[in-house]
Amino acid sequence: MKAVVYKERGPPAVFQLIEIEKPTPRDDEVLIKVHAASVNSWDWELLRHKPSMVSLGKRSDPRYKILGADIAGRIEAAGKDAKRYRPGAEVFGDLCNSGWGGYAEYVCAREDALMPKPASMTFEEAAATPQAGLLALQGLRNKGHVQPGQKVLINGAGGGVGTFAVQIAKSFGAEVTGVDSTMKLDLIRSIGADHVIDYTKEDYTKSGQRYDLILDVKVHRSIFDYTHALCPRGTFLLVGGSWGRILQFLLLGPLIRMSRGKKMGILAYRPNKDLAFLVDLIEAGKVVPVIDRCYPLTEVPEALRYLGEGHVKGKVVITV
Repeated sequence: MKAVVYKERGPPAVFQLIEIEKPTPRDDEVLIKVHAASVNSWDWELLRHKPSMVSLGKRSDPRYKILGADIAGRIEAAGKDAKRYRPGAEVFGDLCNSGWGGYAEYVCAREDALMPKPASMTFEEAAATPQAGLLALQGLRNKGHVQPGQKVLINGAGGGVGTFAVQIAKSFGAEVTGVDSTMKLDLIRSIGADHVIDYTKEDYTKSGQRYDLILDVKVHRSIFDYTHALCPRGTFLLVGGSWGRILQFLLLGPLIRMSRGKKMGILAYRPNKDLAFLVDLIEAGKVVPVIDRCYPLTEVPEALRYLGEGHVKGKVVITV
């Protein structure tokens, strides 16, 4: 089978498209013919050997050194203990705890990393959904406890997590403000944001506006700057960010909560948890996966380069 592999970490140019042996599923695994895989920040971070909070604890040396965690495809074969899916079933999921390997024609995974792909979703849409969509859902609903009528700000609203977060927050009845660069503002409006802020012209932490809940995937400032943008007893959630910022939140977050009543939290991602709930939102038309570009398997390096430039609107998908 064809697969995009890397032998050492570095820039996207280290990837090579080669022929390797088709994998054989273990007893508790299934073999999936990959139709699409999405590009995530984890791939960029692990390739460049710059693990972040999001990729903490994930396998940094995936099987066959093939990246790609979010996949969608068809079951081709199953191990003797794998009973959930029959050959031909269409599935999708996040393989970050099941060996990665999505940038290939075939991949093996445990059944608990997968769920049936709805007929209403294309393979590309399904592959774009798990990681980004669940980071947004788990941050807003599970950790942030978003409520109707709350003022919610999404910083990085035009990216993969951000485009899901804007739509999910709106589905819960929140008043949503999206923050991103000039080129992404029209997109953010089109997916339902009530207000937009161009970060190149305005710093939301200094605007004087206060929010009940902030989900920030582009954390670059001091933790104290963010407290200025929160309502009394408001919640700020960090998604990603440098180790310096993460340590600052771990050390100072509890003190700020005790002294000011404002919650400064870090999202701990749980792969595939609540994916069925997210699919329900998608099938109800409340959330639509936003796909910026699709690249063929041969152009994985170019897809990673594009992601690294920071201009992606929504998600980048690899078609296999």
